[in-house]
Amino acid sequence: MSSSSKPDWVRAKAPLGPTYARLKELMQQYSLHTVCEEAHCPNVGECWGGGTATFMIMGELCTRACRFCNVKSGKPSGVLDAEEPANVARAVKDLGLKYVVLTSVDRDDLPDGGASHFAKTITSVRTLAQGTSVEALIPDFGGSLAELQTVVEAGPDVIGHNLETTEALTPKVRDPRASYHQSLQVLERVKQLNRRVFTKSSLMLGLGEREEDVLQTFRDLRAVGTDFLTLGQYLRPSPRNLPVVEYVTPERFSHYQIVAEEMGFLYVASGPLVRSSYRAGEYFMRKMIKPIP
Repeated sequence: MSSSSKPDWVRAKAPLGPTYARLKELMQQYSLHTVCEEAHCPNVGECWGGGTATFMIMGELCTRACRFCNVKSGKPSGVLDAEEPANVARAVKDLGLKYVVLTSVDRDDLPDGGASHFAKTITSVRTLAQGTSVEALIPDFGGSLAELQTVVEAGPDVIGHNLETTEALTPKVRDPRASYHQSLQVLERVKQLNRRVFTKSSLMLGLGEREEDVLQTFRDLRAVGTDFLTLGQYLRPSPRNLPVVEYVTPERFSHYQIVAEEMGFLYVASGPLVRSSYRAGEYFMRKMIKPIP
């Protein structure tokens, strides 16, 4: 479908409900950020209403400027909140979450890209909210194996790293410091460091990608052992971001899901409003994952 009109299937419900209100209150209480709000996710009402959220650590300023993303770009100048790991853990415990997603802005200003801060947050959640499964949706850390190992050794159940789009569209969509093959290498190295850790990636559709390139991306992800895949519609968050080229139909999302499952992904969440940490995927994976002690 053309990008000239937004179809009904990409219209999200307004955020409502007591759980949503409680989660928003806790974010303010502990001075935390969520990618749900920063990236204007269309599922914020559904996920927060169900008690699920993705915590965005290391501040709200990203050192990169991907053209699809609405998170603020700037210079954090090495600043980190030392209390953040403990505050995230307290919020997770207070909410009674059984599955939590931790993600972050890119922090190329830090010597280790923020890997140690990521690890501290994972460890804090595991210590204070025992039994909670943890997914770490990480940046590429500039391709550093040592920094990736720091996160892996902290013991998350799932490590996600998003390709975002096809190889052909990567230079147009992502910051020049983010490369398609470097992202694939991140996912591959996680498996090399610890085969017990599930890996996950996500693609946005509707940016002008060709079907043959989408399918090749599936194959590339499976070649490095990626376990979980999410596919969603790209929605332009602001006039300064890339325009939508096409609104992909639910039928095509279903087609891609079938093809991806046939390729061997353990789980595929595919639909217009699906996002990287979409709650349906988390509920499924929670049944599969036994938290690492």
